[in-house]
Amino acid sequence: MNLVSGLMIYAILWWMVLFMVLPFGVRTVREDGGEVVDGQAVSAPVKPRIVTKMLVTTLISAVIMATVVTVVEADLIDFRGYFSPQGQ
Repeated sequence: MNLVSGLMIYAILWWMVLFMVLPFGVRTVREDGGEVVDGQAVSAPVKPRIVTKMLVTTLISAVIMATVVTVVEADLIDFRGYFSPQGQ
């Protein structure tokens, strides 16, 4: 796997993990005992903790990416042979 392919896979993986991590620990204003202000979405989180979620996303993505690189570099799964036409 070359550097550009690895970076693209990591970027896609990072965004996928971020969207999975975003809902964890979200408490809305009503769940926290507050009152919704005019113009505020009912589902808006009280403390979004986006920086923490981005750090967690980075760590999870790094572990998954290390696993992917290990599998690809060790030829445990031969993607090139699997997708190449028969007889080549």
